Amino acid sequence: MDMGMILFVLSALLVTVTADVYIVTIEGDPIISYQGGENGYEATAVESDERIDTSSELVTSYARHLERKHDMILGMLFEEGSYKKLYSYKHLINGFAVHVSPEQAETLRRTPGVKSVNKDWKVRRLTTHTPEFLGLPTDVWPTGGGFERAGEDIVIGFVDSGIYPHHPSFASHHRLPYGPLHHYKGKCEEDPHTKKSFCNRKIVGAQHFAEAAKAAGAFNPNIDYASPMDGDGHGSHTAAIAAGNNGIPLRMHGYEFGRASGMAPRARIAVYKALYRLFGGFVADVVAAIDQAVHDGVDILSLSVGPNSPPTTTKTTFLNPFDATLLGAVKAGVFVAQAAGNGGPFPKTLVSYSPWITTVAAAIDDRRYKNHLTLGNGKMLAGMGLSPSTRPHRMYTLVSANDVLLDSSVSKYNPSDCQRPEVFNKKLVEGKILLCGYSFNFVVGTASIKKVVATVKHLGAAGFVLVVENVSPGTKFDPVPSAVPGILITDVSKSMDLIDYYNVSTTRDWTGRVKSFNAEGSIGDGLAPVYHKSAPQVALFSARGPNTKDFSFQDADLLKPDILAPGYLIWAAWCPNGTDEPNYVGEGFALISGTSMAAPHIAGIAALVKQKYPQWSPAAIKSALMTTSTVIDRAGRLLQAQQYSDTEAVTLMKATPFDYGSGHVNPHAALDPGLVFDAGYEDYLGFLCTTPGIDSHEIRNYTNTPCNYDMKHPSNFNAASIAISHLVGTQTVTRRVTNVAEVEETYTITARMQPSTAIEVSPPAMTLRPGASRIFSVTLTVRSVSGVYSFGEVKLKGSRGHKVRIPVVALGHRH
Repeated sequence: MDMGMILFVLSALLVTVTADVYIVTIEGDPIISYQGGENGYEATAVESDERIDTSSELVTSYARHLERKHDMILGMLFEEGSYKKLYSYKHLINGFAVHVSPEQAETLRRTPGVKSVNKDWKVRRLTTHTPEFLGLPTDVWPTGGGFERAGEDIVIGFVDSGIYPHHPSFASHHRLPYGPLHHYKGKCEEDPHTKKSFCNRKIVGAQHFAEAAKAAGAFNPNIDYASPMDGDGHGSHTAAIAAGNNGIPLRMHGYEFGRASGMAPRARIAVYKALYRLFGGFVADVVAAIDQAVHDGVDILSLSVGPNSPPTTTKTTFLNPFDATLLGAVKAGVFVAQAAGNGGPFPKTLVSYSPWITTVAAAIDDRRYKNHLTLGNGKMLAGMGLSPSTRPHRMYTLVSANDVLLDSSVSKYNPSDCQRPEVFNKKLVEGKILLCGYSFNFVVGTASIKKVVATVKHLGAAGFVLVVENVSPGTKFDPVPSAVPGILITDVSKSMDLIDYYNVSTTRDWTGRVKSFNAEGSIGDGLAPVYHKSAPQVALFSARGPNTKDFSFQDADLLKPDILAPGYLIWAAWCPNGTDEPNYVGEGFALISGTSMAAPHIAGIAALVKQKYPQWSPAAIKSALMTTSTVIDRAGRLLQAQQYSDTEAVTLMKATPFDYGSGHVNPHAALDPGLVFDAGYEDYLGFLCTTPGIDSHEIRNYTNTPCNYDMKHPSNFNAASIAISHLVGTQTVTRRVTNVAEVEETYTITARMQPSTAIEVSPPAMTLRPGASRIFSVTLTVRSVSGVYSFGEVKLKGSRGHKVRIPVVALGHRH
């Protein structure tokens, strides 16, 4: 039996029953939606997007009442000691997480007043020059008082792997003093060893959630830390991208790679640790973290986490406990940015589905790192390596790892990957360039470039070359900082050129032992970046649409992802004890990729929008980011996306909204969008209720609200995009726009679509006074059924210069 599944030792009794964590929801409203009616408890709900005062006696007494109910149900059904309640969820959903046997879970399912019982499942992490690339220092921060005010008084909550609080990116001394925060009431845990708080004036909340991980036997306090301390690196990295201090020198190996800054360097950070380095995390812990974050009063939630696999009990993507909890968060006025997932470039790989969440895809920005190896025969081989060069105007002897071993019988380790200096003959390696093989061990993380560097230093070599001799399709090579000259040759044909040159130049005796090493080479300077105009591009790994409405992968009438943001080779803070990336163990910064890095870019930019427009709903902020985004790269061409060619090589294709959503974020334009497509809780319910195939009882289970079908079709949900997954004949959808500028403006409305679908808009123009809303309609007609989606856009061009654009996707059917 799996030890992780054995219940706790209770009063000297070893209970050896298989048990699991279950998330249970109960009839009755959570705090966010309780309208009154229970004897002695006044209403705690407020209008959509408003804050609840969680410290008020009204709220705390109703919270105690809910928790007593949870305890009463469990106490009535089960003997004391036969179960363990891990959390009571009170704010966004009414329910609890409990560690029980499958039989007890079945009893709960049959109990009156219990609405749903979901077995817990796992989640995973979705694993800087970007402020300049996005125009923040020149176009955005000055409008809000400079970087010293960018994000002032906005709290961004991070549900991630914790934080390394001692990093300069999070320091609050030597900074403009912070004023008091009246709306945020989060707790600060202390370090169990030093008894010091995890908070300072910048980090305003720090808590950890591991009850489900402990119950499942996955938690190891020695490496996972029973505190908000980041044991991984990922959490510190994402927090620094969104809200790290401005102008932090990014030094590694004695070289300054630039200065790091978050998108909103003045925003405060609230840490809700629910992810751990070896196993990811559990939904019960993540839900508890989100519930607490919203209760505490965060303005923005950044989630670089998604489910490993579909839950077993929910058919609908939008109603898994994760998304349902986030619906409560958005109802409370919290903007949620979530990573799209790293399953690209294949279709339907998204792990973020719902209209109330901003789903972020990852882009490659304009900065690339390149290097080259010059051989004695005059050939220059391109490669990558963030390293200094060997001495200029000088060639060095090349020695292959297999030719400089102390004893040829050393076969316990693979000597060619240069991980262990003790297997080499130092006399033969000293002062020379060591050639190593890039084995599969590097791909799986059991070998690292960091260890190659340590080997080279130990042996006194002049540098190293890592040679890729065979490559599985789609292997991603990222440049890694190195303290010594070093290069990775990723192109197999170039690797063969090097091997051929080495073999021809090296003389051997009849046993194959080298008599003289005559191959020479020099390594170039790889520290200086090269800037490309063909940016942004959609990164290969970024998850792609279409969005799905259920776990049998039926297409949804909602476009996802929503927006594209930088997520490739992002420099940001790391924690010295972080092990998520073997090449950055012990470092203060790391250069890593993932939609995990893209989501906090959007969280930080959303903080800047929220700072300028504090009363805006999450939907209005999302709309401002989407309608002002760009589908053109720096060279003036349509965006391209990395894809696999027929030979499985990485190539560039014309990108579609299923790759980038509305386009690449443009922070400057988002601060003055002209119009917004707003939506609130009732709209989200309308979307759910009109989505075909969703059980209205299931919706009521999660929202405590009966269905209203006024929306008629989910495509009418007021998103800043239009998606129709089953277009038969002609269909008309409506959108409502609100003028958020300070002046009256007349907008002309135009639309275009690929030839298989006709598109018309009505009216052709409309005038809106400040604050006014108007409805327009878009009619789509199938011209020919091709079996593939057609793409297009609707544009609203304002008389005062505002430009609003929304993407349109439709799939024509005969019937």
